[in-house]
Amino acid sequence: QFIRLSANRLNTLVDKLTELITLRDWSDHALWWEQKQCWLLRTAWTLEKYGIHADAKLFFMPQHKPLRLCLPNGITLRLRACFSNPVFQTVMGICRMLNIRHPEELSLLRPVEHKKKKKDKDSAEEIYDLTEVPLSSGTFTTLHSHLSRPCLYNGMPAHFADSPQMEAIYKMLSVTQPPPAPEVVAKQYRPASVVDKAHIHGRWLNSSRCLLQQGIQENDRVWLRFKFYAFYDIEPKYDVVRLTQLYEQARWAILLEDIDCTEEEMMLFGALQYHISKVSQSEPQMMSSNAAMDDLESALQSLEVKMEGESIIFKHVELSDGTVCFRPKRLTLKGYKQYWFKFQDTSISYFKSKEESIGEPIQQINLKGCEVAPDVNVAAQKFLIRLLIPAPEGMNEVYLRCENEQQYAQWMAACRLGSKGKTLADSSFQNEIQSIRSFLAMQKTNSGSHGNAPANDESINTNSLVSPRYNKKYKTKQLTPRILDAYQNVAQLSLTDAVMRFLQIWQSLPDFGLSYVVVRFKGSRKDEVLGVAPNRLIRIDLGVGDVVKTWRYNNMKQWNVNWDIRQLAIEFEGNVNIAFSCVTADCKIVHEFIGGYIFMSTRSREKSSTLNEELFHKLTGGHEAL
Repeated sequence: QFIRLSANRLNTLVDKLTELITLRDWSDHALWWEQKQCWLLRTAWTLEKYGIHADAKLFFMPQHKPLRLCLPNGITLRLRACFSNPVFQTVMGICRMLNIRHPEELSLLRPVEHKKKKKDKDSAEEIYDLTEVPLSSGTFTTLHSHLSRPCLYNGMPAHFADSPQMEAIYKMLSVTQPPPAPEVVAKQYRPASVVDKAHIHGRWLNSSRCLLQQGIQENDRVWLRFKFYAFYDIEPKYDVVRLTQLYEQARWAILLEDIDCTEEEMMLFGALQYHISKVSQSEPQMMSSNAAMDDLESALQSLEVKMEGESIIFKHVELSDGTVCFRPKRLTLKGYKQYWFKFQDTSISYFKSKEESIGEPIQQINLKGCEVAPDVNVAAQKFLIRLLIPAPEGMNEVYLRCENEQQYAQWMAACRLGSKGKTLADSSFQNEIQSIRSFLAMQKTNSGSHGNAPANDESINTNSLVSPRYNKKYKTKQLTPRILDAYQNVAQLSLTDAVMRFLQIWQSLPDFGLSYVVVRFKGSRKDEVLGVAPNRLIRIDLGVGDVVKTWRYNNMKQWNVNWDIRQLAIEFEGNVNIAFSCVTADCKIVHEFIGGYIFMSTRSREKSSTLNEELFHKLTGGHEAL
């Protein structure tokens, strides 16, 4: 600022400026080197060591600045975020403030820009201000070596309990939002193809670089979303905000058709949304905990695990059936063939008949490390189990067809345990069967009355509960009874159980957790789609959408990035090598996805609750981590 001063007032100004500079806290300020796009945070270094000359332009500015943060439930917060640390640490700070555990599962991405209509330009976005919250807010206490839990006061972090306004903001974070109005759904960006989805996934920020290095300025708008679909250690008592935001992200993925589901599943999703909205008005939050009871529960859980490990050693259980049918591939002209199947340890063996089951099988399939997915339609009595078996050249696809629900529940539970390396003697086998049966029961339709939810219930707005595709396909009077039928099967669930059930069904969808990138494989002349999942990479034909190859991370020996030509090269077991360059995203994004998912798989309850940030950056940072 240039100020015109008279000589006799110069001393007064100097005194005022000195007083101002002395009283102000400059501890958060640092130098930003604009030409090199980096912060000068090593205060022990000289300017000469940094390579700074007389023509360098340095800015002295605060490291924490206001940022507009859009959450999965659509609420926008204005808070102070760190612009000097890597985005990974910035997200950790944000999650600590919002009481979200396991921040490594989330990240920031640039919002999708969509054109606003003239009538929408005047409507200002409602923003909730958290800039006054101290930067060190949000503390977690470690009660045991493996369990990090937040310190809560009256059910919320202390900085949210300061005033009624702050309590109201925390309630919006921790309580599910009512079903959105149809016009709100219509305004949202809906990806029309897998290429559109790939463009969205190309907007993730680099976790190894700071916000300023990526062009994010003060008061810019970014999205906070779950990036890695490997949700670990979910405890409803401590993960109220985390569960609520995860549910909202899953709900919007269903409503905007970001993930495909069957008609039956869509009706169940609609019924669960209706029930969750109804119950959340009477049940304020999914919380309340007692420290002493938590210690007792943890001790009992440890004892239970120990006893399980000691008791199952002597058990030997197997499952056999002669009515299971088998088909090697889905898209084949051959039908299903009936064999005698035997499930023992973690393998499935099949024989021509029961009499031959004492000899050598036609084939034995080891399920450890395989992928198990349901393909079920209860109304049509279709009970298929889809198995993707690891093989050197990718994955072999196998389908098992069961005759009824009981048989399907047993074999599906066995396959899920086998894929995790567990046998039928495991104590969770019966619980898995029961969970599958309850899921099938939810999909059954009731021909009788709708109980306490009559067909003419005005509170059911089907436009807000199912995706636009089904709203176009069916009229409201057709959708309402179908949603109410499904509602009868979930009406007795508590708020927490309903949210957890919604997330379980979402996670069981075939395309769950897939992030897409358009790539060009080495030696190929056409663009293809690479799907990155929590446990595998999928090569998809861009023209027809068919899966060409699947490679699992546990078969991966190494992966490298040539940063000069921006190409990823991956080596798998069996001398399988692939290389590709990215078209719709920087190759750092794919590198970060692969390294991130491998990092997620290293987490365990036996290890310390402290997040191994160094390992994350080693696996995801690339040349920036060196």
